Amino acid sequence: MAYTETTRTGYGTRVKNSFKAIGTGFVLFLGGTALLWWNEGRAVKTDDMLNEAEAATVVMENPEKVDQSLDGELVCATALATTEDSLVDQQFGFGAKAIALKRTVRYFQVEEHAKKEKKQKLGGEEETVTTYTYNRVWTTTPINSAGFHDPGYRKRNFVLTTVEANDVWAKNVTFGAYTLPDQLIHSISSTEPLQPTITQERMKSMNEDIRNAAIRNIGQMNSVGKESMARNAQQADFIHVNNNELYIGMSPSSPAVGDVKVTFEKIMPAKVTLISKVNGNTFGPYKAKNGYTFQTLVMGEKSADEIYESEHSTNTIMTWFLRILGIVMVIGGLKGIFGFLETLLMVVPFIANILGWGVGVICTVVGVVWSLIVIAIAWLFYRPVLAIVLLAIAGVLIWIFAFKGKDKLKELSKRSKKQQPQTGSYDHRR
Repeated sequence: MAYTETTRTGYGTRVKNSFKAIGTGFVLFLGGTALLWWNEGRAVKTDDMLNEAEAATVVMENPEKVDQSLDGELVCATALATTEDSLVDQQFGFGAKAIALKRTVRYFQVEEHAKKEKKQKLGGEEETVTTYTYNRVWTTTPINSAGFHDPGYRKRNFVLTTVEANDVWAKNVTFGAYTLPDQLIHSISSTEPLQPTITQERMKSMNEDIRNAAIRNIGQMNSVGKESMARNAQQADFIHVNNNELYIGMSPSSPAVGDVKVTFEKIMPAKVTLISKVNGNTFGPYKAKNGYTFQTLVMGEKSADEIYESEHSTNTIMTWFLRILGIVMVIGGLKGIFGFLETLLMVVPFIANILGWGVGVICTVVGVVWSLIVIAIAWLFYRPVLAIVLLAIAGVLIWIFAFKGKDKLKELSKRSKKQQPQTGSYDHRR
């Protein structure tokens, strides 16, 4: 069942808050501008680094033998990444021979969601109706429910136990006759399920600890039938193993708030392809002339062309993502700076909404134009042709907005005058 709260903000408070937002708007505007400038430099430098690295890459034909002639070279090679290290999950006391052991944790919790609806009132007052809904979900961290708005859900959450997510990596991973550095080891993703093999003694001890914790939590509940729940808890098993999952709770098929789910996986030896600089019998990053570094490891057998094509594509996607983010920040900053104009007229919501729409349009156009100018100036240092094109686009937008818009208003004004009825021309003669 939903829980609602209604709050009202007076006109004076809203005006005061809108002026406070000007500072935040400036910060957002300047931050977006800085992001756009930095991103363009990053994109070009990354692209130049990849081109330089691609031209320098040579193929290592046989990684099964250390080739002294390749020392210091940037190579592309494919081989089996493997290890003889035996890893142990210290908390649960089991392990496997693997490149890594991975432990992930989920908690069954009540989650609060808020949905706000705002209504403008004559006189400038704003009424906000907030509707809170609740549902049970698996989360990576426990949720503190002490601040929930619905008293019926407040302090509802607890956990039977807390378990830290953890990764254990092998120190010695070989790649043919070479050894892999940690950065490349951590790029291996040949994940398989790992079934926990916990001793009966440890299972019994864990079950007893969890049972006691459950009984304590039930005793603190304010609900009917908690005595019956406590008796059931005294007889229940709280530790359940199913494939690679350790379930902590009374019933895996019927999760209850406080239950914990721990999943175990291992990373096994697999064929991988790397591009990295040979450093004796191991590898290190390649440093380009512009100071950017590069090395990578991908799963399976890939050619250097395929890897570099993927890296260029990733750089392009990242560049456009940061461009869009920067433009949104700039526009949001401008709206924050000039938002007080709409708030000042909120005594008459209809007029304020019209002004707000206009301010929004102007801030969007100006924000886009400003962003294009920033991007173009940044590119002037790197690729002048594209910069000139971007500046031309920005100029066209300015011309359309500043001059064509004015001409359109004049045209509409003339049409309006023509459509007005003529007065003083009525003939009274019969």
